[in-house]
Amino acid sequence: MAKTNFQYEKRQKELEKKKKAEEKARKKLEAKNNPKSAEDGAAEADDGDEDDAEEGGTPAPADKE
Repeated sequence: MAKTNFQYEKRQKELEKKKKAEEKARKKLEAKNNPKSAEDGAAEADDGDEDDAEEGGTPAPADKE
């Protein structure tokens, strides 16, 4: 019966963890260098949510004269 290669599994976990850390650091650096674009992206996402809520809601009352 074959033995489990724990060293290989550990190395793969370490590589995955390192890759995630590098990705996180890269995103953090991008946000630091371009704070305006990061804020615009968040604002655009918020605007889309508001539009969906308005479409699904009740219509505004009409002015009666």
